[in-house]
Amino acid sequence: MKGRDQLIQTPRTTRREFLEGSVLAAAAFTQLPRRMAGAWDAGERVGPNDKITIACIGVGAQGTRVMMDFMKMPDVQVVAVCDVNRESSDYSEWGKDELVGKERELLNDAAWGSDWKGPTCGREPARRLVDSYYRKVRNLPGYAGCAAYNDFRELLDKEKNLHAVVVCTPDHWHAPISIIAMRRGKHVFCQKPMAHSVHEARLMAQVARETKVATQVALMNEASQATRQLTEWVAAGAIGQVREVHNWSQRPYWPQGIERPKTSEPVPEGLDWDLWLGPAPARPYSHVYLPFVWRGWFDFGVGAIGDMGNYSFDTMFRALKLTSPVSVDASSTPRFPETYPVGSIIHWEFAAREDRAPVTIHWYDGDLRPPRPAELEPNEHMSDAEDGEGMLLVGERGKILCSFEGQNARLIPSSRMKAFQPPPDDLPKSPGAYQEWLGAIRGGAAPRANFEFEQKVVETVLLGSIAVRMGTQLEWDAKNERITRLAEGRAGDLENANSQINPPPRSPWELS
Repeated sequence: MKGRDQLIQTPRTTRREFLEGSVLAAAAFTQLPRRMAGAWDAGERVGPNDKITIACIGVGAQGTRVMMDFMKMPDVQVVAVCDVNRESSDYSEWGKDELVGKERELLNDAAWGSDWKGPTCGREPARRLVDSYYRKVRNLPGYAGCAAYNDFRELLDKEKNLHAVVVCTPDHWHAPISIIAMRRGKHVFCQKPMAHSVHEARLMAQVARETKVATQVALMNEASQATRQLTEWVAAGAIGQVREVHNWSQRPYWPQGIERPKTSEPVPEGLDWDLWLGPAPARPYSHVYLPFVWRGWFDFGVGAIGDMGNYSFDTMFRALKLTSPVSVDASSTPRFPETYPVGSIIHWEFAAREDRAPVTIHWYDGDLRPPRPAELEPNEHMSDAEDGEGMLLVGERGKILCSFEGQNARLIPSSRMKAFQPPPDDLPKSPGAYQEWLGAIRGGAAPRANFEFEQKVVETVLLGSIAVRMGTQLEWDAKNERITRLAEGRAGDLENANSQINPPPRSPWELS
């Protein structure tokens, strides 16, 4: 990119101005504007002493974990759950009995789930869990029970006193559910990645801006001290102008680089397969799509970069004051028609912004890695574990090595870190990602990871996934939402590349 090796000769902002711009940009409208009088249904208005009523949409393994987090909060009540799967015992978990162990701890019941054949989730197990907790643990007076729905539209129609929804579905459902819920006046907490396409991300941000509900993407690192510390160090010039960032992940943990199965399977009893597909093109059922393994398929997930990139890129956007990239380039292991490759390397170019120099971000997944920094001692690791994940910031006057989302940051070599005098820790602290959203529902400050801020973050991630699918470099016109150019010799593929910005959904799930 022209001018990459020249410092930007623009007036320097003060350190405090930089920090306020990068870390607090999401809260530029610090108080969440209240809706016009009469615009909300009475049940959606939350007083300072009222419980916030929540519906959990998507209660598989991760959805159940998040649901339990909210259930523990005394000022929140889960009143409804929704999932297209009634119940099954084939979900993924992070270790043997990890999920049921969390449920037993929540209920203080060592026998809970003892008759299950495996990790069990779905709308009926979720409903039973909610009812058992509120009746037996919390002993809520007059508790009327948790409702369970197959279709989120029915939930939104029938739950008249609902304040908010938590969306923990596969990626291709994030935008439709979030947008419909926002337009019904519901506050939305959504799993990452925020959207499945660039256009969806922009529409989610637009609807959030129009409806003025509280929105948040499930990125706990945005509220972390690690993100604030990294931002402080960069702003203080600890390594000079940051020119490159290397970010690597072990993902995928699920199958990628595979073909569509040649045979179909019977749809399991209790699964609404057509509704699970939703906006995605119709196809016969197969166990290769769910649960969890959907992440590797173009129609349902965004691969390793979508699963993990929304985390680390959120930290980078805040620490480096990033905006939209100007170009993206990708290479990978062999590509497949419908699934992401086993491993990929992606490069994003960002232009200069304010007093920041141009910067390139390099992403590696599938156990691919950047070169080991020469500054490391032979016994030093590139991350918390030699086979782990990490981030390396390369500046004009040094390097910062840290964990994947910016945790455990240190200057390298170790002698630099020993001599380093960290800048003052004077950034505002967060009460936590969940509490940011709940506070905003009550009229407080907007969550930092709101849809408007995260739109550019996830757009960047999604452009990377398009470059991987195309196997080439693309140039991006953010203002006009269009890929303007592909690498030499690929001009004939430009229309195909742009079709991935806003792939047409299956009727009746068109978004406008």
